[in-house]
Amino acid sequence: MTKVKICGLMEPEHVQAAVEAGADAVGFVFAPSRRRVAIEEAKELARLVPDHVMKIGVFVDADQEELERTFREVPLDFIQYHGDESSEFIRKIGLPSIKALSVRSSEDVEKGSSYRTDYVLFDTPGIEFKGGSGKVFDWSLVEEDVPRKRMILAGGLNAENVKDAIRQVRPFMVDVSSGVEIDRRKDETLIREFIRAVKEEES
Repeated sequence: MTKVKICGLMEPEHVQAAVEAGADAVGFVFAPSRRRVAIEEAKELARLVPDHVMKIGVFVDADQEELERTFREVPLDFIQYHGDESSEFIRKIGLPSIKALSVRSSEDVEKGSSYRTDYVLFDTPGIEFKGGSGKVFDWSLVEEDVPRKRMILAGGLNAENVKDAIRQVRPFMVDVSSGVEIDRRKDETLIREFIRAVKEEES
């Protein structure tokens, strides 16, 4: 069954909405972003997350000290690397990991095989910040030669298109942020609708 991650959470009511609706993972952004949270804020939000829901921290070119401290103090289950981190650097850190790659072409998808991370996340290139743009990329680029058991699909997903995405790509997990927002703020109803759409497709 395809798992669901709600990313960029900043407020307790939205964390609770995601957990209660059946999210498998929640994401906290520690990189420069309008969704950025401080460690202390993330620690408070993490208290609302039960053990069976993964807590994922999103970072862009953070140093080893920041990664290890945040992972330990929040605490997190996975580090999501969204910058120019090398495979060697991620291996040196040694924490459970997700490498995010921006997809413009098949060459970008092929880079995923060079990372020995737990998962590889494919997203649309960012605009204002590193990370997604809220736009959909060409899903056909990841239809072939990508191990489904370690693939996370992001980029422009919402309750209307996520079923099509699952049918075409068959990822391990789908990841949404702006697709569950209204006026740049998470919306509890949209969070529930997105998770419901994924679960319906898998039922």
